[in-house]
Amino acid sequence: MDETDIRLRIAPELRLFLPASRRQECQRAQADRTSTLGHVVESLGIPLTEVGPMTVAGAGVGPAYQPCGGDVVDVAPVPRPQPLSAEPRFLLDVHLGTLARRLRLLGIDTAYHNDMDDPALVVQANAERRVLLTQDRGLLRRRALWLGAYVRGAKADLQLSDLLDRFAPPLRPWTRCTACNGVLAEVPKSEVASALRDGTRRSYDAYGRCRECGQVYWRGAHSDHLERIVTRAQDALTGIGAHGEGFRLG
Repeated sequence: MDETDIRLRIAPELRLFLPASRRQECQRAQADRTSTLGHVVESLGIPLTEVGPMTVAGAGVGPAYQPCGGDVVDVAPVPRPQPLSAEPRFLLDVHLGTLARRLRLLGIDTAYHNDMDDPALVVQANAERRVLLTQDRGLLRRRALWLGAYVRGAKADLQLSDLLDRFAPPLRPWTRCTACNGVLAEVPKSEVASALRDGTRRSYDAYGRCRECGQVYWRGAHSDHLERIVTRAQDALTGIGAHGEGFRLG
C-alpha cells in the first residue's frame, strides 16, 4: 500500500452503498491531510447515518478524525437495534406511503406527506425530532438533518422488517388512524351511527374515531392481510414491544 493511501475495510452490511463494480471489502482513498474520515466514507457512497463504530489500529475514531497515510480503518454498520434516547417517531419521504400506513397500523407515530420536498422534510424531522426514513442517499447526506435512516428493501414487507429490526419500536396495533396518524378514541355508537352503513351499524357496537380527521373505526371486519401484518410484527418483536389493544380497521 502506498504511504499516502488509506485503506478502509467495509463491513458486508454497508457494501450495498458502494458502486456495483467495487463492492469488495477493501477500499482505498488518498490521505490529503484535510479531508475528515466522514468525508472519505461518504465519498465512497455510504451515508454516515448507516455507519456505526469506526476504528484505526483498534482505537475508536469519529467522523471528524483526519486519517493519515497508512491508516487501516474498519467501518462497521450502525448497531441493531439502534439505541435512541426516546421512543422513535418517524417521518417518511414521498416514496414510502405503503410503509407509512403499515407503521401506523402498528401504532407507531408516523408522519407522511405525499407532496413534501426534501428541504421541508428536513425541517419537519428536525422540528419534531422524527427519524427521517428514505431510500434517497442524497437526502441522508444533508448536513442539517439531525437523524435519518436508509430503508432497505423494494417491497413494503421487507421495508417493515428492516425497520423493526433496526429500531425495535414498541407496538400498539390498531390505535392510530392509518390515514392521518391521529390517535383513535372510543366513541359511543350513537355518535357515529349516521356515518355507518346499515350492515355495519347492525353488526358492531364498539367504535373508535380519529381525534384528528374524524375517520371511524370498529372492531371486527378487517382483512386477513392486515391481521397477518400485525401478527408478524408482534412475533418479530416478542419481548420487546408493547402489544396494546385498540380499534381494528373497519
